[in-house]
Amino acid sequence: MDLWGEIGTASGKIYSVCVGQAPVTMLDLKKRTKLDDPMLYLALGWLAREGKAQIASDKGVVKVKVNP
Repeated sequence: MDLWGEIGTASGKIYSVCVGQAPVTMLDLKKRTKLDDPMLYLALGWLAREGKAQIASDKGVVKVKVNP
């Protein structure tokens, strides 16, 4: 699989973990998706760019929420 395919697959993992949930911390997201840091960040960037994810910091804790 090429890099773009890997990023797309990782984005799908993140989306499926987060959809319908309260904002998820980056640590929890990493544990639940089993993605390494670079792929997690690439996939989150993809989702954010597509308007599918909101990323915010709350008291120094980064949280992710996806849009249905």
